[in-house]
Amino acid sequence: MQHKVRIFSGSSNPLLAESMCEKLGAELGSVTLSRFKSGEIYVNYEESIRNCDVFIVQSLSHPINELFVELLVMIDAAKRASARTINIVVPYYGYARQERKSAPREPISAKMVADVLTTAGANRVITMDLHAPAIQGFFNIPVDHLTALDLISNYLKSLHLANPVIVSPDAGRAKTAEKLANHLDSPFAIMFKKRPTHNESVITHVIGDVEGRTPIIIEDIIDTGSTIVNVLDSLKERGADRAIVCATHGLFSGDALERLSHSHIREIVVTDSIAMESVRHDRLTVLSVAPMLSAAVRIIMEGGSLATMFKDAGV
Repeated sequence: MQHKVRIFSGSSNPLLAESMCEKLGAELGSVTLSRFKSGEIYVNYEESIRNCDVFIVQSLSHPINELFVELLVMIDAAKRASARTINIVVPYYGYARQERKSAPREPISAKMVADVLTTAGANRVITMDLHAPAIQGFFNIPVDHLTALDLISNYLKSLHLANPVIVSPDAGRAKTAEKLANHLDSPFAIMFKKRPTHNESVITHVIGDVEGRTPIIIEDIIDTGSTIVNVLDSLKERGADRAIVCATHGLFSGDALERLSHSHIREIVVTDSIAMESVRHDRLTVLSVAPMLSAAVRIIMEGGSLATMFKDAGV
């Protein structure tokens, strides 16, 4: 690592930041994060970062609004401390599901978040598996969009599954499901759903043969788990075996973990893009994205192409 690279963690996922530093052979920077009695956020970098390339690690998970403002204050503090560049590592980009207007008088919150981060002083964004890849275009600064697909596919290969079928729970995940199917040399199926309300979905059609096969459901986010349960019920009705559920980001909001104790789930595979230390589930497997994120930081600072990190060119 170059001498003037400094890595700091917000309060969302300090263990991930520590693991990244371990891979890079660097020390995690010291920063004070505290709250006034009124709830206002206070930040103080406890070391000089003048003319340094600063990397701030912060996922926009629960409580998202608190963590978002904390990230903004950290960016502002770094800017006012004369950091040379401010690079934000946001493994999970919150508000990504509000990337377009689907009804009149709705916000495009994903764009608003991009504008605010840029205005605050961020020079670069490193993120993973955005809900909508087009969100990259909301920024007028460089965005490095990484994917955990290779990490997940390598793990699935190690299981040596018999008769797997990759299942896309909706049309939006079809491209990802196709890539995973190619990696595993497996067939894939696609489901079509409608959403009566937020966090609620109904499966209407299933295209593809799943009978007698082990379904591998691939998602970007598991939030309340309601979509997954609907997919599992549809697969069970069609004679599929117990499923493996894979996602990059495990939000597990509300009673999601209880809902995901479904009898037709064999395993749940997520990454540590969101802190998982307090999550307890007997069928949960957590894969670390620290090696990938640290490799991206190294390439950014030393030069090279991030595409060399992935099987699919153009990432």
